[in-house]
Amino acid sequence: MKLSGRTHRVKGIKRFGVITGVLMKHGFGEILDRIFRRGDVAINGEKVKAAPLKKAYPSSRRIRQAFEELGPSFIKLGQLMSTRADIFPEEYIDEFKKLQDRIPPIDFDEIKSVIEEELKRPLEDIFKSFQKESLAAASVAQVHLAELKNGDRVAVKIIRPGIHKKIREDIGLMYYFAEKIENSFEIGRVIGAVNLVKEFERNIYRELDMYTEAGNIERFAVNFRDSDELYIPKVYWDYTSRSVLVMEHIRGIKMDQVDQIIAHGIDPKEIALIGLRSFSRQLMEFGLFHADPHPGNTIIMYDGRVSLVDFGITGYLDEETMMQIANIFLGYAEHDYQMIMDALEDAGIIDGETVDLKSFCTDLKDISEPFYGRTLQTISVKDVYDQIMQLVLKYQIQLPRDLLLLLKTFIQTEALGKIMGSDASLLEVTRPYARKLLQRGYDARKMMRNFRREVRSLGGYVKMIPKLMYDLLKSASGGKHRLEIRHTGFEQIDTKFEKGINRLTVGIVISASLIAASLILNSTQKVFEFTVYFMGPQRISITALLGLLGYSLATLLGFWLIISIFRSGKM
Repeated sequence: MKLSGRTHRVKGIKRFGVITGVLMKHGFGEILDRIFRRGDVAINGEKVKAAPLKKAYPSSRRIRQAFEELGPSFIKLGQLMSTRADIFPEEYIDEFKKLQDRIPPIDFDEIKSVIEEELKRPLEDIFKSFQKESLAAASVAQVHLAELKNGDRVAVKIIRPGIHKKIREDIGLMYYFAEKIENSFEIGRVIGAVNLVKEFERNIYRELDMYTEAGNIERFAVNFRDSDELYIPKVYWDYTSRSVLVMEHIRGIKMDQVDQIIAHGIDPKEIALIGLRSFSRQLMEFGLFHADPHPGNTIIMYDGRVSLVDFGITGYLDEETMMQIANIFLGYAEHDYQMIMDALEDAGIIDGETVDLKSFCTDLKDISEPFYGRTLQTISVKDVYDQIMQLVLKYQIQLPRDLLLLLKTFIQTEALGKIMGSDASLLEVTRPYARKLLQRGYDARKMMRNFRREVRSLGGYVKMIPKLMYDLLKSASGGKHRLEIRHTGFEQIDTKFEKGINRLTVGIVISASLIAASLILNSTQKVFEFTVYFMGPQRISITALLGLLGYSLATLLGFWLIISIFRSGKM
């Protein structure tokens, strides 16, 4: 659903009434008055605008409570907003993080109907057994344990029936309110309310498509097929559809159950290292990372391996972004702030025309230096994140979505490491992977790929030149612009040109002499042979003598040409 330059209209009148009612209930009447211009009053027959809001941002707690009451779509929107510390103050981020989509599971009969409709066969024909009680229930989907006919234990994830229609309706209303907020409040334009809804729309539709999640699982499985420490569950494609995902059920211990992990003879610190190493590979080797590694999605298998489950939220990095992240990591590890600044500029995060780079670098150094050499137990990525966000807000920097998602994932990864009691250094673990990526980035194949990309770009520019020239000449002929051509440095052009022609001529003579001498000396024809007495009688022909003379002349001229070029300093 895209804006396409037009204003969204209210379609779900009943849902619209529910939303406005909930907003009024939680104290947002002043905002609604401004949005619908109900706050304008008439004084002496003239309309006067309503007074400004008392606060730039309304109460964070009330927004969170309203979102909870409005249900799944708005809960998910609030969860997205909790990752946007670049546009929302800290108190709002903390409040939005409290939004949890723990809601009652739907009845088994409805789940059964969805599965049978999607897979086109009775439930009993697919599963030997199916647990009616859900293993987990969220706003978008819920999970049940089951056993296939062949005896494989599986986890079945089912999209809630009717959720697509409800979310589509809610997104339309979100766009409507976002446009009204941007038109009515300066803060709405600052945070980009419409763009926030666009981002939410893109994310939520990914979560609603089980094919997308199944594809992510397959990609992870291929990426880590050579790993003996990370295990990715199998997808059963024969029983997977757009609304149903059947995947291998992983038996093990949740990552936050440290006592049970130790009781099974598994070292928690090694588990933390596995997590850090696998995350480093995801970032700097594959460009695809699991963006929601909380304890419920990270299972410790009884053989000591780690398994990731629930791939609904993933992040993607192109090769150029991977290189920039590697430079940032390596710059931090080696205290090279110029490397960090260059990477941030290459990524388009900072711009020398809009940001005071010297001040930014000083501030970045001030917040970074105190964290060097510290382990996960003595460092808080959350603290680093908060300070980075202060920089972002101070310099009014817009961070890309995937980078924000990456920062959030760092915080979750750090939290898991602390649960495991890890004394590892995040920078030290990631350093070798960053080095390897940078080395790989400059190999011959990468350079050739970059060369081809540049050639394609050059081709595009060349195609644009005729139109640009036409526009320029048209403007000039219409008197809008004046073309003025100046030339300098042509005073001695005749002398320089003559020297160049002479050198070229000598070069041609040298080449011709060498070729002619070679042909003569290799010729079997002998013309006018005579005898000379040099170290005994020698038979020499005129042809041989001419060949030797040509070689000698070419050699002398060649030496003279080289010396003259060196003396001119134009080599």
